[in-house]
Amino acid sequence: MSSIMTNASALTALQSLNNTNKQLETTQSRISTGYRVATASDNAAYWSIATSMKSDNKANSAVQDALGLGAGKVDTAYTAINDIKDQVDLIKSKLVTARGASQEDQQKIATEITAIQAQIKSSVTNANFAGSNLLQNDAAATSDLKIVASYNRVGATVTIDTIDVKAADTQVLDVAGTGGIVGGLLAATFFDPASAAVADTAIDTALGTVETALSKLFTGAASLGAAKSRIDTQKSFLSNLSDSIDKGVGALVDADMNKESTRLQALQVQQQLGIQALSIANGNSQSILSLFRG
Repeated sequence: MSSIMTNASALTALQSLNNTNKQLETTQSRISTGYRVATASDNAAYWSIATSMKSDNKANSAVQDALGLGAGKVDTAYTAINDIKDQVDLIKSKLVTARGASQEDQQKIATEITAIQAQIKSSVTNANFAGSNLLQNDAAATSDLKIVASYNRVGATVTIDTIDVKAADTQVLDVAGTGGIVGGLLAATFFDPASAAVADTAIDTALGTVETALSKLFTGAASLGAAKSRIDTQKSFLSNLSDSIDKGVGALVDADMNKESTRLQALQVQQQLGIQALSIANGNSQSILSLFRG
């Protein structure tokens, strides 16, 4: 039936064209933004998951920054404490040489030990990174170094793990310069042959002080070395984790550009055909006029 009141063909063509235009708009939006799910209205579940994971990844990035800062502090202290250990070993060798030596030779050795003491103090003082010196602190008042190592979220519960370095283990010298692991080694009376001939027993006592200091230096170096190793491992893990999260989020919300570009071409063809179909349907109404022509 032909009707001048209702053009069913035109209505059908118009609905088809509107649907094509809507799909075309969606495809063009995906191509321009690069996202298949750009807003919650695109896919509420995927958008929520992706947004949450992106937020967590930002926290992981902050953790990586904290690890970088902590690594600088620990690496600096680790390098310095190993240098100090070598200097204390040198003092040990000098004391062994001094045992049984003449007072003149002992005086020369004392001069060498004084120079080594100055080097040890310099190494401790210079082990400073970003305003923090793990080797020169007041262990009784200074909190342990706590380096943020991970951000963990389960539902609404968040926990933050840390890599800890005990201040007492790394206190090579206290702030006053008289206490700590090497405090006794830096005393002016540690080895002074000028006052009187240094007896072998006095040297043995000094060697005992050196051995005690070395044992504590080994503990401090081990603590810093363990922290250094864990920081390096955690930095590598977080880097891989961040990449994995990015890939997972991308799989949820990123647009497949190859697929979308192919779809765009198909929809553009459908749009052109829809316009032609609508034009033909509208033209059918004009044919009714021919029925009334004489």
